[in-house]
Amino acid sequence: DRKSFFAVAQSPNGIDHWEFWDYPVTLPETKEPDTNVYDMRLTQHEDGWIYGLFCAERKDPNAPPGDTSSAVAACGIARTKDLVTWERLPDLRSNSGQQRNCVLHPEFINGKYAIYTRPQEGFIEVGSGGGIGFGLTNSMENAVLENEVIIENKEYHTIKELKNGLGPAPIKTKEGWLHLAHGVRNTAAGLRYVLYMFLADLNNPSKVIRQPGGYFLAPEGEERIGDVSNVAFSNGWIVNDKNEVFIYYGSSDTRMHVATSTVEKLLDYVLHTPEDGYRSAISVMQRKELIEKNLRILRKSKRS
Repeated sequence: DRKSFFAVAQSPNGIDHWEFWDYPVTLPETKEPDTNVYDMRLTQHEDGWIYGLFCAERKDPNAPPGDTSSAVAACGIARTKDLVTWERLPDLRSNSGQQRNCVLHPEFINGKYAIYTRPQEGFIEVGSGGGIGFGLTNSMENAVLENEVIIENKEYHTIKELKNGLGPAPIKTKEGWLHLAHGVRNTAAGLRYVLYMFLADLNNPSKVIRQPGGYFLAPEGEERIGDVSNVAFSNGWIVNDKNEVFIYYGSSDTRMHVATSTVEKLLDYVLHTPEDGYRSAISVMQRKELIEKNLRILRKSKRS
């Protein structure tokens, strides 16, 4: 029936043998009921609550008669202590037209809540907006972003040339805040969604300090086929007590996957992969440098 909703599944190891709870999440509505809800990002905040920020979709009240597809997107907010009972809070307010891909930072910043955003002019099209935004609010019970700055822009002729948005809440590491995001570009076959990573300053999360060029993960094989094809999209990851990272991502709005790594490996990838040079000539130079380093290692191993 085209209506999305939220549910909880659990696994003994985070990889397989998943079982859904008997009932989906009962999410309270605001005074202006949602038509559809989806893309929730969960954050265990240091204030003791688990917050879920999600896309709350409603019919565009300014749509002309007969227009049955125009919609508006807002950032819905709910919180819970046990994933069973949820409290619905007012939608996020900002100076942007519409919002998607909003994520709550897990720690206070100067005593305030920090929210990553993706402002846009339309329901699908970002227009002159776009990019990953950042703002502070005094309260989540009445979340208002007076000032919103773009910390991670979309870029011409890259994997994020059309739009981009944050995935799950960042992971805190010794080197900084580790982020997983999605980037979108247009192709002759339609939109292509891939995942990429970047690192933000540990003391100033609004400052991006490192970003590898290209994508981290892209849909392959059957992942490219589904309800909305050629899409890799992630809303969640976790770190266990062994510093292992479980990355949960969806493919083509059809199936769920998990990829595993470690904090150390992901940091190595982010810190040592060349950044995008934005020109073919620079891409060639980067690859020649990498090839030369690999050849030196091979020559050294042969001598030994």
